[in-house]
Amino acid sequence: MSDPTAVPCMWMRGGTSKGGYFLKRDLPVDTNERRDFLLAVMGSPDDRQIDGMGGADPLTSKVAIVSKSTRPGVDVDYLFLQVMVDKPVVTDAQNCGNILAGVGSFSIERGLVEPQQGETRVSIFMENTGQIAIATVQTPKGRVTYQGEARIDGVPGTSAAIPLEFKDTAGSSCGALLPTGNVTDIVDGIEVTMIDNGMPCVVMQASSMGISGQESREQLEADTSLKAKLESIRLQCGPLMNLGDVTNKTVPKMTMVSAPQHGGAISTRTFIPHRCHASIGVLGAVSVATACLLDGTPAQALANVPSGESKIMPIEHPIGETTIVAQMRGGEVISAAILRTANKLMDGVVFA
Repeated sequence: MSDPTAVPCMWMRGGTSKGGYFLKRDLPVDTNERRDFLLAVMGSPDDRQIDGMGGADPLTSKVAIVSKSTRPGVDVDYLFLQVMVDKPVVTDAQNCGNILAGVGSFSIERGLVEPQQGETRVSIFMENTGQIAIATVQTPKGRVTYQGEARIDGVPGTSAAIPLEFKDTAGSSCGALLPTGNVTDIVDGIEVTMIDNGMPCVVMQASSMGISGQESREQLEADTSLKAKLESIRLQCGPLMNLGDVTNKTVPKMTMVSAPQHGGAISTRTFIPHRCHASIGVLGAVSVATACLLDGTPAQALANVPSGESKIMPIEHPIGETTIVAQMRGGEVISAAILRTANKLMDGVVFA
């Protein structure tokens, strides 16, 4: 008799994150049962996640749930779940563009999408936000390959390129690109931009928070005063961004910006929301890049913005940069694309 706790799973790196990829049909239908199962799989709540697959970091405690889509023109539906490390919480309150990077490959490997010769475009409905992304997966000879020459900061070596294209992401979680209707608001005496172009973010100048914006992740995580200030602002911004009480939510993300130091568009340090991100999330980078393009924002005042309607925007972060290509029309961002990579790490069953 098979073990009922053994569930098929593929463990993958998607962008600069890592987690478990499941077919929807293999998981409990009841959300409470699914929550308990995923907490057990990751080993949460525990700072080390020692009794599970999680890596003791929010970036390695993530889940993708994928199913064949019935929506016209869409290949698969993707639900992202963040499994908290130190709390018994599994939340769908945000999207994840890094884990998204592995969804196309996973869908092909599981037979949800028929591979094409050369490359395969996979249309993905992001259930968290109701938006669509297109992932282009390298499929030479009709098979997924993870080998290639593309390099992204935060991941050693090279892998096959996976371009991701996002459209109509403005207001995906908050109902509007600028949920307060303002490019700048003042919270606790700090000028902030509350913005949602795929990821709800609060963007402010690092100097207004008493830091340079070039500190290491470790330095910022040890700064208890800074973290308290950020959390005070975040809790006040939540209701203003139509997110309600965000005490136990992972959004909005809190990004402090400073002038670019390495030829990019802007330099960032992001809390997600209580740990400092080793880099920056894909959709977080899209929201920050958009803030740089809006007249009158704290970010625009520091940004190096290229001319033309197609703007290449390297968003600097603690371990390198993430480049966003924003397409403008009439002063508005109409689409954004980013280059990601993914890698299949394990395919088998996971136990809970």
